[in-house]
Amino acid sequence: MIAAQGIPLVAFLAVAAVLFCIGLFAALRRANAIMVLMGIELMLNAVNINLVAFSRYSAPADAARGQAFALFVLAVAAAEAAVGLALVIIVSRRRNTIEVDKIDTLRG
Repeated sequence: MIAAQGIPLVAFLAVAAVLFCIGLFAALRRANAIMVLMGIELMLNAVNINLVAFSRYSAPADAARGQAFALFVLAVAAAEAAVGLALVIIVSRRRNTIEVDKIDTLRG
């Protein structure tokens, strides 16, 4: 196992796994729509850590490729957050709640 600057790949994978588990727990167990979106963002950040770590350790000369892909994932996550928050605002104005369990129909 190759270590870059003394930090082994397993450390990055462990941090990403813990972050992904926290995000998964937040997305599945919370009733608040904003907390669900935050959980999804945590999971995407864990994936980005894996992308950068694997690109750094597998091919150090091509590390920019994994970083560029992670940057693309961040841009998609920002767009997802903007659309998700817009939907939460619309639902909260119409239903006066952002609890996921209380929103049961898609009709206005």
